[in-house]
Amino acid sequence: MTTAPHTLRTSHLTEPLGIDDQHPDLSWRPGGRQRVYRIQAATGPGLLDSGRCDLWDSGDVEDSRSTGIRYDGKPPGARRRVWWRVRTRCDDGPSPWSSAATWETGLPTESDWAGARWITAPDTTSRLPLLAKDFRLPSAPVTARLYATALGTYEASVNGVRAGRALLEPGYTAYGKRLLYAVYDITGALRAGDNTVGLSLGNGIAHAPRVPGRYAKLHIDHGRPRAIAVLSAVHADGTTTTIVTDDTWLTEEGPVTLSAWFGGEEHDARLELPGWNSPGHDRRSWSAAVPTLLDGVTLDARTHPAVEVVDTVTPVSVSEPRPGTHVFDLGVNIAGRPRLRVTGPAGASVAIHPAELLAEDGTVNQRFTGTPCYDRYTLRGDPAGEEWAPATVYHGFRYLQVEQLPGSPSPDTVHGEVMRTANARAGGFSCSSDLLNGIHRIIDRAAQSNMFSVLTDCPHREKLGWLEQTHLVFPAVAQGYDVAAHYRKLVRDMADAQTASGLVPGIAPEYTVFEDKFRDDANWGGALVLAPWYLYRTYGDTTTLRAHYPDMLRFLGHLHSRSDDGLLLHHGLGDWITFDDSTPKAVTATHAHHRIATALGDIAEAIGRPDEAAAHRQLADRIAEAFHARFFDPLDHTYGSGSQACDALALDMGAVPAEEAPAVLAHLVDAIRAENDHVTVGEIALPALLRVLSAHDRDDVVADVLARTDSPSYGYQLAHGATALTERWDGPTRGSSQNHFMLGAAAEWLTVSLAGLRQAADSVAYEHIVVRPAPVGGITRASAWYETPRGRAAVTWYRGRDEFRLTVTLPPGVPSRVELPLPDGGRDVREVPCGSWEFTVPGDWSRDA
Repeated sequence: MTTAPHTLRTSHLTEPLGIDDQHPDLSWRPGGRQRVYRIQAATGPGLLDSGRCDLWDSGDVEDSRSTGIRYDGKPPGARRRVWWRVRTRCDDGPSPWSSAATWETGLPTESDWAGARWITAPDTTSRLPLLAKDFRLPSAPVTARLYATALGTYEASVNGVRAGRALLEPGYTAYGKRLLYAVYDITGALRAGDNTVGLSLGNGIAHAPRVPGRYAKLHIDHGRPRAIAVLSAVHADGTTTTIVTDDTWLTEEGPVTLSAWFGGEEHDARLELPGWNSPGHDRRSWSAAVPTLLDGVTLDARTHPAVEVVDTVTPVSVSEPRPGTHVFDLGVNIAGRPRLRVTGPAGASVAIHPAELLAEDGTVNQRFTGTPCYDRYTLRGDPAGEEWAPATVYHGFRYLQVEQLPGSPSPDTVHGEVMRTANARAGGFSCSSDLLNGIHRIIDRAAQSNMFSVLTDCPHREKLGWLEQTHLVFPAVAQGYDVAAHYRKLVRDMADAQTASGLVPGIAPEYTVFEDKFRDDANWGGALVLAPWYLYRTYGDTTTLRAHYPDMLRFLGHLHSRSDDGLLLHHGLGDWITFDDSTPKAVTATHAHHRIATALGDIAEAIGRPDEAAAHRQLADRIAEAFHARFFDPLDHTYGSGSQACDALALDMGAVPAEEAPAVLAHLVDAIRAENDHVTVGEIALPALLRVLSAHDRDDVVADVLARTDSPSYGYQLAHGATALTERWDGPTRGSSQNHFMLGAAAEWLTVSLAGLRQAADSVAYEHIVVRPAPVGGITRASAWYETPRGRAAVTWYRGRDEFRLTVTLPPGVPSRVELPLPDGGRDVREVPCGSWEFTVPGDWSRDA
């Protein structure tokens, strides 16, 4: 008998609270090769166990899919828990029922907010406000939830205990259209009798004023911080106590005296109010909260992981470049916040300056990340010591310069807390080369550091959601982290930013309007099409495709309006961060147009629109033909300016006729060799170049490129001390951001090509896997693993002098094509079912094939 399905998820989440969608997507991991599934859902576990499914019984459904299955039962309504289970029939028979999983609905309509009002502090407030409500409960609840959000940032607490682990809630959205609320399980925090719920507010990016003496990338003003919340406590007798934000709440100024998203936070501990969020606090001096309006804004549940502290980094050294100034080196570049531990007199003030680089005199250098930026903590004078971390901002840094520290520093004086969206780790890579492991490590570090509520360009200077990264580096990000739920949110941000003309701006949310080339580039706006396509290919998400297909068509219409005869584009940023400026913008823009049209053809087919799919594919063919006619040089067998980028993009989009492809590929390889195995491309052409070389069995060229340690190269960054991927190829010495992941496409090659673990080209959600290792570059060992939607897949290979050994592990029900390398450069192709397999290829492996 097949084992029971497991790892049941709703909307790509495990046991989620706050699902607004009344018909969410369900997924599971089957125990074998699934042929049929049956789902049951009920309003209670007892009903489910007995088979009395009062919400839904799908009956037997012939379908091999185990992801993206729409719940098609009765709408549960608001604040309801749904229990569900699934069983399957596989090749070796039916499975038992899975263990039950649950999801809980949120407050999907305005009326579900029970009359809650937006509240804020009086206009006379100068510091960041605290909001509190004291109330009584007749008995301890059996379940209790807090639904909350704010314009700005907030932290919620109940009876003095912080609710959840989330930080910097509610994250980025188009604040004039949408805000995300979170749901907290506060059952254990409430008790019979007196209780208190508290909210502390910050400015976030919603209110980013220009503060004298502080760095600010841009000025944003959505008004003063305000909040809205509903507390619901269900008692054993079935009654419910509901507390909502209104004019009965009280407010007082808190200890945060400055909250500047780009410039830092200031906290005066002398102004703290101990017990302010607990019952019995004296509120006689507090003011009544002021009800306010926030018209036209939709409240949606946050249905992706929150930003959390995921790690702590301790300093590796401390220096004193000048008297009273101590610089703590964490040894690694991170995104997050400092945590200070200090003892000293009341009124002593400690400033913490974060930075990625040092100046020649040993002090921090913020020149390339925005200056001045610092946090300040004023002590209350506790002889037992004080501990503090900013609550309303975050930074990107390796070094923390601490000024005016009372006494001498110790190893515990300051730490770095690593923050990011808490997407689960989903994959890994390692090999015998320290250099390649280092390249993978700095790309991963940069991806983590920019994984906040949006995928930012950098965690300091801009903190904006530049869109090209979401698709250009998607494979590298998704091979490391489960971003299924996160990307849904990113795509919605893109749609919210889309203009009436169909344009999708370069950043989303669009907190500032940049000039034309930064705002309107097909490689940036095309994320609205390409990111959902990656979501579908990787996780089987058709819901996002269907929801945003009309938006994609409007964007395609916008591209048509800016093109020559609907085909060639000429506008945009070109191959951003390139060492070769000769590549025409028309080449990079038209390549994007082709990718978008091609993806739309596949998307239309996936959602059941075959006629539209054919039309999109015909458009893609016409674009490729126009590209070839416009840019091909038959004498030199190259395209455009003859740059590496031009040839790579032409080959990648299939614009090169079959008879010309070998010559164009040779021109590309010769161009790389002529640069001493350096690539001169920027972020747009880099993924295409790596794909093209690997697709044409020239992984040896990629290995030689990655082996370089002089500029421009990844190795140059490592050789000059980079601990995260930098903004430019020569970033550590040129001076720029030291924490950008846009050039991170090499991580995909390491997993997919070198280690050889990839999804088949015609597969969705890893229904079929291809294992095709490339033992090149003198590498003697490589391994990769990935948590596919169907389970873990893993590859490990070893190359000795006289044999090549390969071990493959496949998830239940997932077959694979294994393409074993041969010493002469050929391949021995095997089709294998799921399970674990070992292969040995004898021969002379003393040199690369």
